[in-house]
Amino acid sequence: MRAITLIGGVLLGGAVIFAAITLYALEGREVVVVRTRTPDGGTRETRTWVADADGVAWVEAASPERPFFQQLVAHPDVELRRAGNVRRYRALPVPNPEGHERIRALLAQKYGWADWWIGLLTDTSRSVAVRLEPAS
Repeated sequence: MRAITLIGGVLLGGAVIFAAITLYALEGREVVVVRTRTPDGGTRETRTWVADADGVAWVEAASPERPFFQQLVAHPDVELRRAGNVRRYRALPVPNPEGHERIRALLAQKYGWADWWIGLLTDTSRSVAVRLEPAS
């Protein structure tokens, strides 16, 4: 009976450590909120990482099927909440493979080990880069 309790404790401890590392990887550095318009006219808020290059912000859709990506394609005027500020942008998906390579490099550079860790858990092989141009 002691062995079962010990094994259970080790498994539970491992699960807690795994969850804590994952949460820290996801939320430990800058996270922004992208607000898109839903087909019924409502809004969707998506928490995501962001990188800056070429004077603009870049975000990633892990796959083209992601609802927030489909919404920003249909309605490219989006809002970005970053560091407490909300600004309007025009979302411009960047075609693959250039877009994918660009966003993967930017996020890996900014988020380091956290990007690597989340890459173990999420398939980003078909991810799409989205360039956020400030709205005029």
